[in-house]
Amino acid sequence: MSPPIIQRTSVVFTHDVAPILYANCVSCHHTGEAGPFPLVTYEDARKHAGLIAQVTQSKQMPPWKAESDYGHFKNERHLSDQDIATLAQWAQEKAPEGDPAQLPPMPEFASEGEWQLGKPDLVVQMAQPYTVPASGRDVFRCFILPLNLKHDEFVTAVEFRPSDRRVVHHALLFLDDRGKAQALQSSWTAGHPDDKQIGYNHFGGPGFTPTGGLGGYAPGATPSFLPDGVARYLAAGSDLVIQTHFHPTGKPEVEQSTVAIYFAKQPPKHILSQMLLGNRHIDIPAGQKDYSVSDSLVIPANLSVIGITPHAHLICRQMDVWATLPAPSTAPANAGEPEKIPLIRINDWDFNWQGQYRYAEPLHLPKGATLHMRYTYDNSADNERNPNTPPQPIHYGEQTTDEMAFCFLEVIPDIPADATAIRRARILHALSLR
Repeated sequence: MSPPIIQRTSVVFTHDVAPILYANCVSCHHTGEAGPFPLVTYEDARKHAGLIAQVTQSKQMPPWKAESDYGHFKNERHLSDQDIATLAQWAQEKAPEGDPAQLPPMPEFASEGEWQLGKPDLVVQMAQPYTVPASGRDVFRCFILPLNLKHDEFVTAVEFRPSDRRVVHHALLFLDDRGKAQALQSSWTAGHPDDKQIGYNHFGGPGFTPTGGLGGYAPGATPSFLPDGVARYLAAGSDLVIQTHFHPTGKPEVEQSTVAIYFAKQPPKHILSQMLLGNRHIDIPAGQKDYSVSDSLVIPANLSVIGITPHAHLICRQMDVWATLPAPSTAPANAGEPEKIPLIRINDWDFNWQGQYRYAEPLHLPKGATLHMRYTYDNSADNERNPNTPPQPIHYGEQTTDEMAFCFLEVIPDIPADATAIRRARILHALSLR
């Protein structure tokens, strides 16, 4: 049961509203970020008071999709029922300002053009701009950015900056220290002499087995440092390969992405690894409201999960990811259901807000535990996000109007040498999904 809503005698911006906006909204709603307008000052917020009340009551905003009682994450943006009532009352009362002396300190942000995480150790940019066509199918394009590193490094954070956020749906950052991407680039150029642009097209990955990765970017995600003592390995001589998903906007758009990389100042205790859940066997009949797919994977070593990134397209509605613990060797055969560890649940998936979630505390799982996922799709006319009117059959595929079902998990093994077993399990499982 929700706590009773306290109706304040008067609600003002400085004392009541600003703390809510500063804690939950202005990270996106300030100049230069994803929000369409700033909400930092009283005048900023006053102009949008009615809209703020409307989108918070509908829970469209703030765009935090993970359920609050199913896993706990850093930087959660959940509004309480009291917060929502406060914003509604403020709008009803014509948005009074209040005493300026009661205004809390404004959050500090990087100036426009500066990096959110401070000065990076290395900044690389696409060598040339890429022009996305005005219309047609979505484009999955890979771009090679040489890093020119003479020594191995350990990466604690990455910040991806698209030059045109309107056209970049998401980007994945892969590493290649064997020249495989360069060979693919040469092959693409030879086979497509009319394509004079930078990069090469490839869907479903960069076209080779990466030797590492640096994460990715999607709307709504904010960059952050890995936990203390944790880093990604970056081998000397590696190229950074960016696979970008572009969706045409109706006019030609030009994109030239930039990436900032932050190195560990001392050798890390743990190297970040990744595990993957997914399902490519998606065939959703027109009109079906509750089509679901699932996957599971037994983990090969003791590890801790520190982050999770679910991914699907337009008509996915619900995501449920959890782990089950292995039964004790002394447990009787009829011991019942295995213990369940919640990882993430999203009951209102939104393709436009694909968060990368980092746990407030690492979740430890023993060897033999099983990772599970179940995604549910609504291909009926009742789904306002359905791209087809009337509904049409939807299959697995690369286009935004197709569907996907993946979940990426960031993990660290208890024993560093077990990273090899985790990588092997990830590759074999990915191959089994084809």
